[in-house]
Amino acid sequence: MTFSLPDLLYPYDSLQPFMSAETLEYHHDKHHQAYVDNANKFIGGSGLEGQPLEKVIIGSFGKNAPLFNNCAQHYNHLHFWKWMCPKNRRKKMSDKLATHLQKDFGSVEKFTADFIQAGVAQFGSGWCWLALDQEDRLVVLKTQNGENPLLQKSMPILGCDVWEHSYYIDFRNRRPDYLKAFMDELVNWEYVEELYEKARG
Repeated sequence: MTFSLPDLLYPYDSLQPFMSAETLEYHHDKHHQAYVDNANKFIGGSGLEGQPLEKVIIGSFGKNAPLFNNCAQHYNHLHFWKWMCPKNRRKKMSDKLATHLQKDFGSVEKFTADFIQAGVAQFGSGWCWLALDQEDRLVVLKTQNGENPLLQKSMPILGCDVWEHSYYIDFRNRRPDYLKAFMDELVNWEYVEELYEKARG
């Protein structure tokens, strides 16, 4: 099994002004490509060859750091590109998901605030997440480096990359502004819904 970098589903400049073409090109073509290349380098001899990516991530965590780091970041970014879309393709959040968020957070606005705060509060590199746990609850999480909710037996349905290379060209050190722009202007709710329905079975 070899890992590969998929093409973006939209042009580099289609998320501007909230994510520049320069950011997307470097982030996708350089950073993500490096995760793919290293994952292919470290999978050999790991005993996890041929396993689905999710199983490689869980199986390598705490045992094979180079393999875990690169496979986890490959997984995270495969979804990250799909969690965003150009404005003309964006759809509103469904009533079904909104109702579930209201049940678990009190309101969609409270979820949004909690999600942004999780990203702001993540010290150093990492991610913030909306995930569905094993009790069918929607929860906001933050993780360091390349870790993700799979390690907590939860299914990620939305995530935002808060490594500096994801936003520094466009926002410099203003991580809160980046997260607000992500939530207000970039989230592809159609893909979030797809993962939400899949996670619920």
